[in-house]
Amino acid sequence: MKLIKLITIITVCVAIGNAQQTPADKQSKSIAIIGATAHIGNGEIIKNSLVSFDKGVILNISKYTGNEDLSKMEVINAFEQHIYPGFIVPNSTLGLIEIDAVRATDDEEEVGTWNPHIRSLIAYNAESKVVESMRPNGVLMAQITPRGGRISGTSSVVQLDAWNWEDAVVKEDDGIHLNWPSTLSRGRRSMEEDRGLKSNPKYKSQTAEIETYFKQSKANSKSNEGSQNLPLNAMNGLFDNSKSLFIHVNDEKGIIDAVEFSKKQGITKTVIVGGYETYKLAAYLKENKVAVLLQRVHSMPSNDDHDYDLPFKMAKILVDEGVIVALETSGDMERMNSRNLPFYAGTTVAYGLSKEQALQLITLNTAKILGIDARYGSLEVGKSATLFVSKGDALDMRTNHLINAFIDGRKISLETHQTELWKRYSKKYSHQ
Repeated sequence: MKLIKLITIITVCVAIGNAQQTPADKQSKSIAIIGATAHIGNGEIIKNSLVSFDKGVILNISKYTGNEDLSKMEVINAFEQHIYPGFIVPNSTLGLIEIDAVRATDDEEEVGTWNPHIRSLIAYNAESKVVESMRPNGVLMAQITPRGGRISGTSSVVQLDAWNWEDAVVKEDDGIHLNWPSTLSRGRRSMEEDRGLKSNPKYKSQTAEIETYFKQSKANSKSNEGSQNLPLNAMNGLFDNSKSLFIHVNDEKGIIDAVEFSKKQGITKTVIVGGYETYKLAAYLKENKVAVLLQRVHSMPSNDDHDYDLPFKMAKILVDEGVIVALETSGDMERMNSRNLPFYAGTTVAYGLSKEQALQLITLNTAKILGIDARYGSLEVGKSATLFVSKGDALDMRTNHLINAFIDGRKISLETHQTELWKRYSKKYSHQ
């Protein structure tokens, strides 16, 4: 019995030690942050600013004079520091997989080809340890997106400090995700020839299947029979403009075909995801009012004859043409790499964008694309107090050091299992 008690105590201690930080309570007192350089998120900067908020809503953002009556507020001194809107990572599988090698924790993909009715939101694990590791870098919101199939399913937008998906949701079922077929395929490797790119012989039939499915969906949306076809019913939002169509496609011809297809279907909210060759089509995308969730900046060129730095400068090419661009992080180890979102934006500064333009790629532009810009994405009166204070430049991994962070005015914890380990092992050698 003593052994059992000992094991129980150890287990409880380990569980407590490994638990995620408790979600913050609702804001109970007005807060004013004074003295910081405020990066609004729309390209503007206010030095020596005053940012105040109450009940989760920004009340004032202006130049701090020192004459304001802040006696009834909790005052945070942030002189020589910086305030930013919370960063938003789109097209993310955060919370859908905890450990890649453990099948029971993997819920990012459903079987089948046509899955518009699959809702990533209800599979989202708000208590994921990977999710909490985003917050110390300023990533406070995410678009949770399923994978697989021709239509992967429906994404939703969440904030990253919650007990469960019901508490986390910011925008439910914001869009349908369509994986457009590639116009190219790779040949089989043989002893005589190397594997190379060639035209995809199935491209025409694959796009015809998509057109047929959308035709059925549109007919279903106009039907008054009330038939319960869950997949087709889930598509209705595309035709009444309540949902966006996110088309995952990279090659030039595929992008043009996908945009023209969307126009033909009468869909007004179209977003290209990945978009490796969108740099060739910037004027075309601007003309058709198509936004881009641009592939991970820290990537290698896809073709041997491309510039080595093409992925780094794509954002500037599109921004200069007036395309609404945001950065996404899908790819290898995408959930862990999502915490590097601000540093991807920082890289675009080295390749031509200003710091405030780069900031828009992960704040206001993302909010516009996801349809949440009325409340999130910038520091403006009336918007949500989802923001953070950093000691330095939040787009520079050498100086981004968060002091305070708030989601809807709630002061959230910036502790994670990683910060706990850092504190532990940073003292290891000082005692030797």
